[in-house]
Formats: sequence, C-alpha cells, structure tokens
Amino acid sequence: MKIAIVTETFLPSTDGIVTRLKKAIEYFLGEGHEVLVIAPDLGVTEYKGAKVIGIKPVTFPFYRYRKWGFPSRKVHHELKKFEPDVVHAVNPVLLATSAVTAARKLDVPLVSSYHTHLPKYLDFYKIYKPAKPLLWWYIRRQHKNADINLVTSETIKKELDQEGIERLSVIPRGVDVEKRHPKFKDADMRARLTNGKQENKLLVFIGRLAIEKEIHKLLPMLEKRTDISLAIIGDGPARDELEKVFEGTGTVFTGFLHGEELSKAYASSDAFIFPSISETLGLVILEGMASGLPIIAAKSGPTMEQVSHEVNGMLYENEDLDSLLDAVEVIDETEKFRAIKEEARKEALKFSWDNASKRLLDYYKDARDHHSVGRS
Repeated sequence: MKIAIVTETFLPSTDGIVTRLKKAIEYFLGEGHEVLVIAPDLGVTEYKGAKVIGIKPVTFPFYRYRKWGFPSRKVHHELKKFEPDVVHAVNPVLLATSAVTAARKLDVPLVSSYHTHLPKYLDFYKIYKPAKPLLWWYIRRQHKNADINLVTSETIKKELDQEGIERLSVIPRGVDVEKRHPKFKDADMRARLTNGKQENKLLVFIGRLAIEKEIHKLLPMLEKRTDISLAIIGDGPARDELEKVFEGTGTVFTGFLHGEELSKAYASSDAFIFPSISETLGLVILEGMASGLPIIAAKSGPTMEQVSHEVNGMLYENEDLDSLLDAVEVIDETEKFRAIKEEARKEALKFSWDNASKRLLDYYKDARDHHSVGRS
C-alpha cells in the first residue's frame, strides 16, 4: 500500500502520538509498504526511509512551547502527487484538517484518529470553557467523512459516540519492552532524580508540562510525606509555574530526556505517578509498567482501562489528598509493592508495538474496503 500520514506533530517533538507513529512507520516499511509523512516543518525530511514533507509552522505567543502547522494547500498538492491508497489524518485540528479535505476531493480512503481530548482541556482553561459546544461541532465536522475513526480507549470511544461521531474503532496501545525495562536501573540517575536523597522513595512523572496534567495537585502529598522525592521529566508551557509551585520541596525538573537516559529515569524510580484525568490514554503508563513500576494514578476512564487497583498499580480519587496518600503507601509495603511491580511488568509484556501497528494497517485496509463499497 501507499500510505500517507498527515499529522499535527512529528519528530523531533516527543509525545505519545510521535512514539506511536514512529513504531507504525517502521512496521509498515518493514512489511514493504510505501509511507509519506506530512507534518509541521521542524527540520526532519526522512524517517527510516519514509519521506517527510514539512509545512511551514507558526508559534502562538501564548504557547511558545511548540510550533504548529496550519491548514495548507500544499497538503492537497503532495497527496495528489503521491497517489496514496489511504490517507491517515492524525488528530485533525489544524494542519491535518487539510488531509480530511484533500482525501474527500481526491476520493481517497480516509482514516482519522483522535488523540488529544481538547474539549476536556477546556475545563482547565475557564475563559475558553463556553466554547466547548463549538469545539465539539468542529470535531464532528473533521471526523464525519472518515471511512474509519480511531480512538485510543473504550472510554473515549463511548464519549465520541455520544457526540454523534460514527464508524469508531479502538487502536491498540503498545510499548517497547526492551527499551523500557527494569535492567536500566542506575544509581547515578537515582541520585540525580532524588536530588541526592537516595534513601527517599522516588516518584516520577513523565510528560508534557501543562495545566491540564494537574501536576500541581501533588504538592500537598510532598508536604505530608517528606520521605518522598518527586522527579518531573518533560517540558511545556506550565514548567515555570510548576517550578515555583514546587520550590523548596526538592523536586527535580530535568526537561526532556531521551533514549537510554529516559529508560534509566523510569527504571531508577520506585513508582510512576499520573495525576491527569484528561488523557485519551497515556502511553507513559504502559512505559512505566514495562519498566517494572507500580502506577499511582488518578481515576479516569482511560487510566482505569490500563491500571487495575492493587494489582499493577494504585488508583486514587482526583482532588482527594487522603485517597492519594493511601495510594502512595504501597511503596512502604514491601511484599505488596514487590507483587505489584511484577504484575506491572507482566501486563506490559502483553502489548507489542508490532501487534498495535499490524492492527492499524488492518484498519487502513478496512477503510479502503469501506470506501470501495461506498462508491459502488
């Protein structure tokens, strides 16, 4: 197949969408398919043999953390030239909406995928909250003509179904269980992440630093448990504010880590903390599990699809300090802690990126078949 992927985010950016796309592209190329990627132009022109075409990006004054690609006629031009068998619009909000329009005009099978729960994010930005109905209208418009609409969890599938979006399917999650592995535990990394207090219990958060991630809600826990160290790995628009919030707690902010450094950061911690309730999935949860970490997470639909309470992690009620403190006590209970660590790793071993990418390829074929039937 000739596969065109038009995405709002790609390398060198670091997030769950990019991770998923990288693994899928590697799998598609290995299976003999041809892949074209169209993304905001951040200097990458090729990935593992797939051509990457950049669209000139812009930076918003209020969100300087990343660059965005706007809708562009160039997308239509490049897709027409490539003559794809299927077009995948990844998170069509800005740039990828051009793929939705072009696929319709070129009469090419279209797969659209939903990765960022923007309507939920509006709950954290009160000034924009009244725009939620308009945003849902816009989302429905971008997904109405897709032959298949993909989501990352059953919870989000149900929510989009309630909003009138049709032809919904769930794309499996995946993790690299060799790169995320307990074997990467490293004393120097632990010393770095605990700010020298290696005797402390170490919780790690890894992800984009934004208000909707609710990282600030971990402060009362640190005030109650001075024997716990927190490491925050990643970057984003809320970093400066978070550094002020956690000032005096010994919390370590590393910025982004990559490769073996990131593997060491996971494996050198005692547990992975996940306070966000606005995720469509949270691939970092599975990466934490693969590293042998219990997951301590705020309850939300997508999170509860991955974390089984007292089996491979601990769930707590959002905005309930007592519930959070009860959850973190698992790191004090030697036998229970050991059992949960083992179950976390065992759970991660069920999810290979090859299986997830094969299923995505099957969805592309299904979209092609559905499109052919629709035209006949």
